[in-house]
Amino acid sequence: METAAELELVTDTLITSSTYLKREVTLSLFLPKNVVNPATISLLLINDGQDMPAMGYDKILHDLYHENVIHPVLSVAIAAGNERAQEYGVAKRKDYLGRGAKAGAYSKFILKELLPLIKETYQVPEFKEIAFAGFSLGGLSAFDMVWNHPDVFSRVGVFSGSLWWRSVDQHDKKYDDNKHRIMQQQIRKGSYAPGLKFFFECGKLDESGDRNNNGIIDSIDDTQDHIKELFAKGYGPEDITYLELDEGKHDVATWGLAMPAFLKWGWGK
Repeated sequence: METAAELELVTDTLITSSTYLKREVTLSLFLPKNVVNPATISLLLINDGQDMPAMGYDKILHDLYHENVIHPVLSVAIAAGNERAQEYGVAKRKDYLGRGAKAGAYSKFILKELLPLIKETYQVPEFKEIAFAGFSLGGLSAFDMVWNHPDVFSRVGVFSGSLWWRSVDQHDKKYDDNKHRIMQQQIRKGSYAPGLKFFFECGKLDESGDRNNNGIIDSIDDTQDHIKELFAKGYGPEDITYLELDEGKHDVATWGLAMPAFLKWGWGK
């Protein structure tokens, strides 16, 4: 087993050209070094990789390795492009404004370009497991990827996820929470996949909206409703973790505060 003295953190940057996205993609990599057994390394993909410096993600990982509380995880943070609202979202359906039109292309980039590139570049034929995490709209994107590809991914981290993503404007008279939240409907129509694990974070100060006037902000309502759908699908308390922060906001600082809990949830010793 790795010890605190053996595990080190090394950072790297890689720029790759994507055929599917028709742009260059900047990757920030956080590599565990001096790993005794390569079979213990997991892979974590993270959307909105451009936010990692502001989050202090390297220090978060360094501290956890120094404390010897997590197993090695290769983190690959994917910088968003100029069309973030088109590349993120739900691959199978655009929202009511047509956003997410390139989410399908983003999924192909992840599966057919990025994963092979990582394995080849860092000479890891197979990871112990592969997870995906994201913030806000990037959290919805990560959930969509994991939910629809349980043969590839086993864990997902959704921080302040845009789970409101809807097919009808909420101000439209026919809008119905129970019918028009796109990811909720995907869960209902999908199948239970053994082994999937879910981590959700939301802050009580994430927003002020309360469209159903129940005294609970929409982001918490949306998150909890999606958790209920997962329970109904067959997942249990051992599969789902929900972290609610009293002072949590919709910002990088809050997600940084929640990140150690996520990493210990996923790869804690």
